[in-house]
Amino acid sequence: MTRVLAALLLLGIAGVASAHKPSDSYLTLSTRSGESTVAGQWDIALRDLDLALNLDADRDGAITWREVRTRESDLFGYALGRLKLGNTGTPCRFTPGELLVDDHSDGAYAVLRFSAQCAAPVRQLSVDYRLLFDLDASHRGLLRLDVDGASRSAVMSPDQALQRFDLAQTSRLATFVQFAGDGMHHIWIGYDHMLFLISLLLPAVLMRRSGKWQPVASLRSALLGVLAVVTAFTVSHSITLTLAALDVIGLPSRLVESGIALSVLLASLNNIWPIVTRRGWVLAFCFGLVHGFGFASVLGDLGLPRAALALALAGFNVGVEIGQLAVVLAVVPLIYVLRNARFYRPGILIGGSSAIALVAGIWFFGRAFGLGLG
Repeated sequence: MTRVLAALLLLGIAGVASAHKPSDSYLTLSTRSGESTVAGQWDIALRDLDLALNLDADRDGAITWREVRTRESDLFGYALGRLKLGNTGTPCRFTPGELLVDDHSDGAYAVLRFSAQCAAPVRQLSVDYRLLFDLDASHRGLLRLDVDGASRSAVMSPDQALQRFDLAQTSRLATFVQFAGDGMHHIWIGYDHMLFLISLLLPAVLMRRSGKWQPVASLRSALLGVLAVVTAFTVSHSITLTLAALDVIGLPSRLVESGIALSVLLASLNNIWPIVTRRGWVLAFCFGLVHGFGFASVLGDLGLPRAALALALAGFNVGVEIGQLAVVLAVVPLIYVLRNARFYRPGILIGGSSAIALVAGIWFFGRAFGLGLG
């Protein structure tokens, strides 16, 4: 049984280690009352476009401006061929514009500017978004729609690829719900966040006595410990998520991503060689501050005005917490049942933490030194 569980865990960890960062694009559309033209800007990661179009012609691992510029017509053709805009059911016609390159927190992006001409003044705008869904089902399009200076937001996904916006109405609730869904999605595909949380949960059904791990006496005591840890993590990452998303504090992406990997590494090593045993919430709070900057990168890159950003931030944060709660409810009862098993401490706690530490170490060195390993 121990060997089977260890093998399954290692297979899961191997899949996590080879996974790419979540893929997002940033689509901004703007128009004014009484106008029939929609102006657009679409920021798409070069790494995603390379996956679809093989931009790296010389295969040297670096995409240059020359390689991007020579494929300008292909870039516009590929992107605009996967986007449809309509006005009250009538398609709008695209006109490609300027091609630029810009840096986001997670790398270089192609910036495609365009306009869409509709047959009549825009009243109900439909957006049909299909970019990269055939290559990466986890891809998301983060949409900002500006109408007369007021903004609304949406998250485009395979399940919500077609969305309609009545320009005369503003649904704040819909924006909140959509970003809550994206928050849940982000925590579930954020493998580093997930492994950090699991590293904190594995010892939750044990307590340290006389230098040895002992099973907790009841589920209640385990849940109280988990509550303290998750609450501390929630409070701390909410602080930095808010500050970073509102542009109060900003840190370089490499520093943030390296710090997150380091937090996973130290949390897992603490399970193997326990130093912090009675105040795990302190560990969760300190490292949660770093994770908050990672959560903020999705919203920060979207560039929403503050009014829309506040609503998106609230929804996204609620979604992250719901996603965390789902993980806790799935993991804690299971490990509580297994806590008395002979294989739990050597196989799950030590073996699982060792595997997590290995992956986190690879991530840390890859991110800190730009080696492309996570």
